[in-house]
Amino acid sequence: MLGVLYDALLIVSGSALTALLAQGAIPLPWTPVPVTGQTLAVLLLGALLGARRAAACMGLYLVEGALGLPVFALGTGGVAHLLGPTGGYLWGFIPAAWLIGWLSEHGWDRRFSTTVAAMLAGNALIYLFGLPWLALFVGWDAVLRAGLLPFVPGDLCKLLLAALVLPNIWRWLRRLPPRP
Repeated sequence: MLGVLYDALLIVSGSALTALLAQGAIPLPWTPVPVTGQTLAVLLLGALLGARRAAACMGLYLVEGALGLPVFALGTGGVAHLLGPTGGYLWGFIPAAWLIGWLSEHGWDRRFSTTVAAMLAGNALIYLFGLPWLALFVGWDAVLRAGLLPFVPGDLCKLLLAALVLPNIWRWLRRLPPRP
């Protein structure tokens, strides 16, 4: 029973972290996709919580947003976000978190180079979901300009930040009492 409560606490906390990092969104005038910290949460939670819990965090986050809670970028919510131009990116959070978590469970979070590789794979999966979806709204001719190129530098910075802070988070977590 305590294990279930522990997992639930981690999942709810991960969803809350994702919502918090979504609030610092920066809208860009040429695209419906804002710059947010959501992907930083996906990267960190995948590496820290493992495949199932990280995917559950993202699933809960999407359910909260669909129910209208103000968890998406700039304090917005509603199912329209899951069906609108940014919906593909949001849906991509679930498999990306799962993939990063699975790779981490298999030791990819132990070295900087493999952590970066796992997080690159997760980011690529978010784009794999987000870009075709966005193309339905902006057209294939504009999708790279609207949904990829402006975000690559920031995504690389978030990825490097996550990979650099991860060892410190692991050290801090090892000092906590063991899981029930």
